[in-house]
Amino acid sequence: MNQDIYVVIEHLRGKTADISYLMLAGARALAQKTGGEVVAVLLGHNAQSLANNMAADKVLYVEHPALAEFTSDAYQRTLAGLIAGKEPRAVLFASSSIGTDVASVLSARLNLPLISSCQSFSADGRPICQICGGKIMAESDLPDTTTLLTMIPGGYKPEEGQSGKAPDVIKMEAPALDDLRVTLKQYIEPEAGDVDISKEPIIVSVGRGIQNQDNIEIAEELARALGGVVAASRPVVDQGWMSTSRLVGKSGKKVKPKIYLALGISGAPEHVEGMGESEVIIAINTDTNAPIFNVAKYGTTVDLFDLVPALTEKLREVKKV
Repeated sequence: MNQDIYVVIEHLRGKTADISYLMLAGARALAQKTGGEVVAVLLGHNAQSLANNMAADKVLYVEHPALAEFTSDAYQRTLAGLIAGKEPRAVLFASSSIGTDVASVLSARLNLPLISSCQSFSADGRPICQICGGKIMAESDLPDTTTLLTMIPGGYKPEEGQSGKAPDVIKMEAPALDDLRVTLKQYIEPEAGDVDISKEPIIVSVGRGIQNQDNIEIAEELARALGGVVAASRPVVDQGWMSTSRLVGKSGKKVKPKIYLALGISGAPEHVEGMGESEVIIAINTDTNAPIFNVAKYGTTVDLFDLVPALTEKLREVKKV
């Protein structure tokens, strides 16, 4: 086993996902402890140019038409041979639908340990991870074998994983991928909603703490006063109180507004994945242990039903001056 830290790069429709750059930054922190190199693993078809700005010591690029778009079967087969042959110290995956799918299967297939929901690494190289829905941050040791880890946002910034200097790219031979059980037939874009929350600079997002659909009106009034829009976490959408076009998180949209105001949102990893890179996160939640405070720049435990109407009124007064 060598001491290199591998990062499995996620990309879609010709664009590298921000979580990939976060993982590269985390890999650098871990590699400083192990003494190894940061190695980006890029699977794709005509996708080598995506490696140009990656802050990695080198990039292992596997080219094949079957890797043009993600399919679990193709990724598992390709990565299984690569990891077994190279035996890196650790392999980082995104805590996304893609990453968790592949990492979990590879863990079982290669009999390797898997550590989930890691946010960062301590100075001595210990993974710092969220457990119990993000309510507890736990440190663990890296097992004495190649270890797979899934990473969540919150510990590093995308720009920390980017570089102005292109890394060395090493082309790797793809395994036989002509007999895949699952292949991509068509990519279907989600239906557009009344607004595209991914392009909005100010978002007021509501969670389970809003209590009922009628109370969403106070969030809408605050959003209007701020010149923003209202979004929601999974429980609110599941109740049918808001459309899926307003959903923020792993199963919804990823947003990076200048201001993200979270009202009554606990901050589960699935939600943080969608908004963790907002410039300023402000959290309002009466639960002092809510994990949303781990990523928020400002936070308060004041009841949102007391604070939000008062804040809205104050903003209206300021605009009149």
